[in-house]
Amino acid sequence: MSDLPGDLLYTKDHEWLRREDDGSVTIGISDHAQSALGDLVYVELPEIGQDVDEGGDMAVVESVKAASDVYAPIGGSIAAVNENLADDPEVINSDPYGDGWIVRIQPADAIDESALMAPNDYQQFIDELDD
Repeated sequence: MSDLPGDLLYTKDHEWLRREDDGSVTIGISDHAQSALGDLVYVELPEIGQDVDEGGDMAVVESVKAASDVYAPIGGSIAAVNENLADDPEVINSDPYGDGWIVRIQPADAIDESALMAPNDYQQFIDELDD
């Protein structure tokens, strides 16, 4: 069972979202995702100001096992990227919901939460994957 912060929303692609006070949304990958990938060795980040489409590729995380795309769970403009990941990508492994965040997006539109999962729903989703 994963330890899922209650203030986040989750996607079926294993990204998490946190709404920030300024209206932006911080995004990272879940503990389940980083665990499945193994030790991360590289993160390819988008450019600040780049527009991303909901469901489109936004970043790439590479581990000793595989490379995996990170998809934008919402559309908007990249407001910030976690520059620390360039020198320390493994922080995603050690702190996926804190210092391991990947990007912050300024949403283009209202967020459609119908495609997102609350922590309990996400936990049930990953439990079913593991069965």
